Amino acid sequence: MTPILEARGVRKVFTGGDGGTIVVLDGVDLQVARGEMVAIVGASGAGKSTLLQVLGALERPTGGDVILAGTAVSQVADVELAALRNRSVGFVFQFHHLLKEFSALENVMMPLRIAGASLRGARARAESLLARVGLATRMTHRPGELSGGEQQRTAVARALAASPPLVLADEPSGNLDHAHAESLHDLFASLASEMGVGLVVVTHNRSLASRAQRILLLEDGTLHATHGEGLV
Repeated sequence: MTPILEARGVRKVFTGGDGGTIVVLDGVDLQVARGEMVAIVGASGAGKSTLLQVLGALERPTGGDVILAGTAVSQVADVELAALRNRSVGFVFQFHHLLKEFSALENVMMPLRIAGASLRGARARAESLLARVGLATRMTHRPGELSGGEQQRTAVARALAASPPLVLADEPSGNLDHAHAESLHDLFASLASEMGVGLVVVTHNRSLASRAQRILLLEDGTLHATHGEGLV
């Protein structure tokens, strides 16, 4: 099966304030298939968030390449890259970044409307996703009227709105209490298999990582197979 995401020898280098070189990623290799959940763990400052940004084409690698849905990022111009990212990747962050003046339904409809979907089609898709994440009775509520867990579930539905083959999540339960976090962890695990998306989760949470088919440790700029070392 062709991977939905592939990283080949990915490097990411920054220039420090003193003009020196900071190597954050140093030859990362990774393949993720549809329906697979992969957890990436590691110490704070190891470069996990940077890796996720590179995998999601928010940042270009300094060296190596990322292949998203069969397209090499290095071969795509910036304007085309934005289009590739929008149709291929859904993002979930620690903070939900919902638009507070809009309802949960409107927040999930937003990326579909921007992509040109009809009002009726966007609404039907958003209603279906919100029901799937357990918010069938909360669709008309604005973010301020939702619990933290409900806000993050809305963000998950929004990430899935355009049917991306890949979802990247950066500490998605890091801002939730234990009960809401566990509920979100169960949701992530079921979504990967049921909806056939590739799911890559950066986390410090052992419970979330344990749901993944693979746990990889980011250390010294590269990924290593692990059974959970590097979690706190």
